[in-house]
Amino acid sequence: MAIDYDKLMNRKFERLEHTYTEKDTILYALGVGMGIDPLDEDCLKFVYEDGLKAMPSMANVLAYPGFWAKEPDTGIDWVKILHAGQEMIMHKPLPASGKVEATTRINEIVDKGEGKGALILSERTVRDSATGEDLCTLISTTMARGDGGFGGPSVPSPKPDPIPEREPDMVCDLPTLPMAALIYRLSGDYNPLHASPSVATAAGFKAPILHGLCTFGVATHAILKNLCDYDPERFHRIRLRFSSPVYPGETIRTEIWRDGNEVAFRCRVVERDVVVINNGYAEVS
Repeated sequence: MAIDYDKLMNRKFERLEHTYTEKDTILYALGVGMGIDPLDEDCLKFVYEDGLKAMPSMANVLAYPGFWAKEPDTGIDWVKILHAGQEMIMHKPLPASGKVEATTRINEIVDKGEGKGALILSERTVRDSATGEDLCTLISTTMARGDGGFGGPSVPSPKPDPIPEREPDMVCDLPTLPMAALIYRLSGDYNPLHASPSVATAAGFKAPILHGLCTFGVATHAILKNLCDYDPERFHRIRLRFSSPVYPGETIRTEIWRDGNEVAFRCRVVERDVVVINNGYAEVS
């Protein structure tokens, strides 16, 4: 079954409601590595209920629509899809607990041609259910490797954000725990690829890999630490491209270039010298 462009563009998604507690907020932060040093008081504010703050990147798990590409009506060859990129725009800092709602929609489908796959851009805006205020907008880019040449309109692919050729202005190394994926999955992504050694091996990996959005959270931590003094109110936007998986227990080095309130960055695994996030862009104040 091939992608039907008009049908997928007009696909109706269910409005989702999500109630989360301070415990959920703490669990998310632990999953992306906050609290590895329990004496670091800057990190403690994200994992301790006294004055608790929510990590901006926790937005990714709120009112999450699940693995919708697997549904038969999409026409997507879901076995061959990859999460290629993610953008997060913060309208307000996330409350430490609350009730939110969101509805996903398809923004665009880019047919790259037979054998070249297709890009599917989807978006959801998370709102505070009590006030109706927008909290954040999330834009996901999915690479459907098996769906190129379905006959969609010829539109240009989104251009990647550039990385400067000069040396970075700052570098931030953050460790991940060996059990990081087992903690992060408790925030809602139970894909066995991140927990089962046999599933990971069958998929061609030596061990379960870290969730891409967990790596996203580590990159957010690096920017929050180096450019925002751990103040979520100063963190406004981030987008990036995933380029390679991370194994739990590896160290993620974020290379940062700042130009006023705009930031370019990329992340690499120190132990293997492999770039895992590329073409990163952020806005801070």
